[in-house]
Amino acid sequence: MGYPRKLTRRFRAFDNFAISFTIINIISGIFSSFGFGMNAGGPVILVFGWIAVAAMVLFVGASMAEIASAYPTSGALYFSAGKLAKRHRGAWSWYTGWLNFVGQVGGTAATGYAAATFIQAFIAMQWPSYEATPQRAVLITAAILLVQALANTFTVQLVAVLNRISVWWLLIGLVVIVAALIALPSHHQSPSFVTHFVNNTGFSNGLYGALLGLLVTSWTFTGFDGSFHMSEETVQATVNAPKGIMRAIGYSAVAGLVLMLALVFAIRDYAGAAGAEAPPVQILIDALGAGTAKFLLLIVIGAMLFCGLANMTSNTRQIFAFSRDGAMPGSRWWHSVSTRTRTPVKAVWLAAACSLVLVIPGWWSHTAFTAVVSVNVVGLFLAYAVPIFLRLRLDTFQPGPWNLGRYGKLVAAVAVAWILISSVLFMLPQASPITAETFNYAPIALGVVLVIATVWWFATARRRFQGPVSYGRPDEVAAMDLI
Repeated sequence: MGYPRKLTRRFRAFDNFAISFTIINIISGIFSSFGFGMNAGGPVILVFGWIAVAAMVLFVGASMAEIASAYPTSGALYFSAGKLAKRHRGAWSWYTGWLNFVGQVGGTAATGYAAATFIQAFIAMQWPSYEATPQRAVLITAAILLVQALANTFTVQLVAVLNRISVWWLLIGLVVIVAALIALPSHHQSPSFVTHFVNNTGFSNGLYGALLGLLVTSWTFTGFDGSFHMSEETVQATVNAPKGIMRAIGYSAVAGLVLMLALVFAIRDYAGAAGAEAPPVQILIDALGAGTAKFLLLIVIGAMLFCGLANMTSNTRQIFAFSRDGAMPGSRWWHSVSTRTRTPVKAVWLAAACSLVLVIPGWWSHTAFTAVVSVNVVGLFLAYAVPIFLRLRLDTFQPGPWNLGRYGKLVAAVAVAWILISSVLFMLPQASPITAETFNYAPIALGVVLVIATVWWFATARRRFQGPVSYGRPDEVAAMDLI
């Protein structure tokens, strides 16, 4: 790919799969967004919407996997965008990189804040006198980011081990939660309940409410580009990175459906749970009692913490690669690698600091925090769309060992179409009446990011950034390898 090797290849096939599986994190994603789905479509959208959207995400993942096989680098999306563009390679690469960066930082911040929220819910259940406040949520999130940064500072082997543990935590945790919801409650909903439709969004149009409910699954299925970003640290990356992407999405789709069904059929008081501050927690309490609910909540919190750790790892590699090509302020700092740990330590702490900056507005206003991190999913999926779109319009694409053959363009077309549709849904109003508290700030947040990137591009970047940098011929680059 034209770069001297600075990162060690210690990730095996399972490790590469583990990072995307952990970032998708069905337990974290479903528990964080289940309440929204209860009010936007109800059981029928939660279940059948999960199946439909997961299928569409498989198209996105397959197209990304094909590109990952052809360009297995830490730069991932922005690198492949620069290589696949026919013209204006620097601009395509620039915008893709910044969308990916902002989306990943927002994801790390949002996951940490979600974990802090559930930690406060657990504390309040254990000690009823405890008062959950936004200020305490921010402080807990800061502590979480600190611990995750410390873990990422040490060797890549530690990150790999933690990701392996996270996979088993998710799988065993899933089995425990589902088994409890099946075996312990004295009453379950009838099979016909899965067709129950609910529209509590405030909008009179039921179809619009149902479409909004599809966001539950879309929120969950983000971050599978993590396998792509870890390519330079993965053995046989041209095969193992794309397999990691596809396995993470496929296994998450099946396991997530099982968890979704278990939660749906365990609902007792639908209106009460849908109106609770943490609907999934209320479902657990109603069905299993407070004691069991607290135990299962610990599993959920652990899953969220593992998710944030993997998010930060992926975020760090994107920063490292983007800086290696001189696209970030202070690039020479952020792409340096520790000679002791062989990890981009400074990039780790930049990722943690940027995530903390996004969380701080939550101290004063949850709406302000939501406005900042709402660009997470839109930014990530638009960054996914760019290289896939460029591959779609390229007639001379040179695939890697893992490829879609003659179906590559068809799969890419479906992937781009779905990303555009889902991105529009993410930017539409999600509750009525529309007030300062219910307004969807995603379009504004995305607009701010694009305006800053555009001004910066035309002011200085277009003269110094021409896309991914080549350090020389393969033999010259090999001579530069530090390991």
